[in-house]
Amino acid sequence: MVNWNIDTCEIDVSKHFRNQYMKRWNWDMPDLREAIRSAYKTDKVGKRKYEAHVRDKKGSKKIIFVHYQEFDTLFIISASEGR
Repeated sequence: MVNWNIDTCEIDVSKHFRNQYMKRWNWDMPDLREAIRSAYKTDKVGKRKYEAHVRDKKGSKKIIFVHYQEFDTLFIISASEGR
């Protein structure tokens, strides 16, 4: 169970994620928000760190992010791809 509302929280991305993954996947911020919303599995892997597992027509992806509850912000760190 996640402790944020994806519709109201702010989303910020690292330069690495933006340049490495968002460009390759041809995603913008609404696409990223929708991907996290529709994740089939979200794992808590640290005190604030999460992994969202997403499937789309090009394969599966894992989005790694941190939730800062005091700012109601998700900071996207990185990602990985699978086939």
